[in-house]
Parts: sequence; C-alpha cells; structure tokens
Amino acid sequence: MNNKTIFISVAAFIGVIFIAAVGVYKSQQPSTVASEQLPALERIGAPSKGGKQAKVTIVEFFDPACGTCSQFYPLINNLVKKYQGKVNVVMRYAPLHKGSDNVVKMLEAAHLQGEFWPALELLFANQQRWVEHHVSNPTRALAGIKTLNVDHDQLDTDWQSSNIAKIIAQDIKDGQTLKVRATPQFFVNGKPLVVFGYEELVYLVEEAVAEAY
Repeated sequence: MNNKTIFISVAAFIGVIFIAAVGVYKSQQPSTVASEQLPALERIGAPSKGGKQAKVTIVEFFDPACGTCSQFYPLINNLVKKYQGKVNVVMRYAPLHKGSDNVVKMLEAAHLQGEFWPALELLFANQQRWVEHHVSNPTRALAGIKTLNVDHDQLDTDWQSSNIAKIIAQDIKDGQTLKVRATPQFFVNGKPLVVFGYEELVYLVEEAVAEAY
C-alpha cells in the first residue's frame, strides 16, 4: 500500500468518525424545554444585549463568582457580534457560590442605573479580588462596582430592597424549574446545552440561526 492510498484511507476514516461524532452530538441534544417550563426561560426586564428584533436568544444562567462564566463572557460577546442583529443574550442570575446572593443583588442594582454590563465586566475581570476559595466577598464586590459611574446611595438602597430580592428569588426559582445545577447554563431558543463546551454552544447557535433565517 503506497503513501497516497494510506492517506486516502486515513482521511476517509477520520471523515466517518467525524460524521458519527456529529450524529452522536445531535442525538444528545433534546428538543426545547417542556411547554410548561417555557415561561421560566425569560424574565421581563432581565439584562440583555444584541438585536432587539433578533430571532435567536441565548439565555444564560450565571454566577458572577463563576470562573467558567468569566471565561465564556468574551466568547458570548463574539457570538452576538458575529450574528449582529440576529442573536441576543439574556442574563439570568444563578448565585450558587456562597455569598453570591448579595453580589447578584448589587449587579441588579447597577442594572437599574444602566450599568449592568460595565459592572459585570468589572467583576469578571477582578474575580481574584473578591472571590476566595469559591466564596464571594460582597463587600469587596460592592467596592468594585462603586468605582463605576453610579449613584452610591441609590445603589445601596436598591440592592438591599425587597423589590430586587424578589427579582433574584424569581431567577433562582426559574433556574430550579429548568434544573440549572451549575453555571454557566445556556439555552438557545429554548433548547438547553446538554453537552457543555464552547464549540457545542456555537453549533447550537449556528443551528438556531440557520433555522430562524
């Protein structure tokens, strides 16, 4: 068997493996969440960005103390930019780390002042300053958020308010309904990302865009 024959055989074998892998991946992807669970996906007023008329929505349940959430953040931004006007992302709170329940309240208070995204980027960029051994330090997180252009007194009033407590409680309840047990957890047009990974998320988004447009 000459080198050319060997090369063709190997290439064919790799092609078969790839097709099989794609088939397995597709078989592991469930249909959209149950109809009775759909209302739990999105909450009116939740932080979002991307095209207002986008037909593809990425819902992410996240914890600002989550290192993987921080790593995925620029990747999600890239997807929104790549499919400009076609894809938007909606952020939902899932404070699974100790102490994060107060930090997400602070993020929501920043959201009320139009500073959610700067606050989130700041917290992600400085996780090592306010997260130690997977435990959040709300005092340090708040100090960081207050370096932004926000009304400090209003921020303090809002994050400790019952209204924001209800918002966070709703996100936690919705996360439980959708069986969110780790962060980040993604849903694309109602379809959960079962096999976790960036390439898998990209595939799910590409599939949704192809179907929607």
